Amino acid sequence: MTVELDRSPFGITSDGTAVEMFKFTHVSGLELRVISYGAVIQALHVPDRDGNLADIVLGYDTLAQYEEDQRLVGCVVGRYANRIAHGTFSIDGIAYQLETNAKGHHIHGGSDGFNKQVWQATVDHKDGLPVLELQHSSPDGQGGFPGALNCKVVYAMTNKGDIEISYHATTDRPTVINLTNHSYFNLKGHRYATENGVLNHQLQLYCDKFLPTDETGIPVSDPIEVTGTPMDFRTPTSFADRINENDQQLTNGNGFDQTWVVNHAGDGGSIAAVLTEPVSGRTLQVETTQPGIQVYTSNYVDNLAGKDGVTYQRRGSVCLETQHYPDSPNRSSFPSTVYTPDKSLFEVTVIKPLVIR
Repeated sequence: MTVELDRSPFGITSDGTAVEMFKFTHVSGLELRVISYGAVIQALHVPDRDGNLADIVLGYDTLAQYEEDQRLVGCVVGRYANRIAHGTFSIDGIAYQLETNAKGHHIHGGSDGFNKQVWQATVDHKDGLPVLELQHSSPDGQGGFPGALNCKVVYAMTNKGDIEISYHATTDRPTVINLTNHSYFNLKGHRYATENGVLNHQLQLYCDKFLPTDETGIPVSDPIEVTGTPMDFRTPTSFADRINENDQQLTNGNGFDQTWVVNHAGDGGSIAAVLTEPVSGRTLQVETTQPGIQVYTSNYVDNLAGKDGVTYQRRGSVCLETQHYPDSPNRSSFPSTVYTPDKSLFEVTVIKPLVIR
């Protein structure tokens, strides 16, 4: 078998709930570790052009650190990833008020979002390969959101070593949902996520438009063309070449923290991004069915005590969050994030670790 999946204990939460770790191992040496707390990607070991493995995602060594985490390191974000203006939205004329936990707005499901839950784990097989199914039920009214929600995130590794993450959700009444994974990447290795440690990475986005935002991260218009802006990553460009430009969008986000519109050719998944670290040759290609991708250059990570005694710093890593647009519940021109008993959520993101030799 090209892929094996092992499970082991990862600790017990402060309220006494057991948490497990699930380790996918590919014959190439590629290794993915996921924990049932927050559906977190805890580690991702990828070979460089010389075959040397390095863990390329930020994370923590202990469950207690994940319980204390405020930077959503590696987790699945929900019920609603990104921002909802003023924490309010309406469905069918009924107004709902959410926690306002980010500059007067709601972000990433609030202080008790999906990242703070222990998900129920099931190991299954598909096409002869192991898959990990993590399930979480969110009752009607939790966090201010309407509807009892049943959510499932499925992690799988293909024969080629691609990592597939699929998101599934059903609801018993109309509600809004936006799910993503919030891993921080440094392709040289998480040990290099020090000050400005990601700036040598080159990013290519298959996106002709992006969403401009105000200083609080709320979109100020419909998507606009990237042409003539620092947001134009249609050809491979290092963050260092753009991140310090005198541009209002970069000032608003303290770096890159915007949603780009994925150029979808039709139904199904499309390439959204290719991230490359030129020294190691490690590359990630991200494909998704989601309409957008949020690129965040860890602008507010400061003195964060991570794995292996490493202290993570500002602009030492980057998030590539495939998702719907921020504030979609209040924008009729954006792709809808409203789901009903007759309309369930299903989205897929594939992360392809590659090597440039």
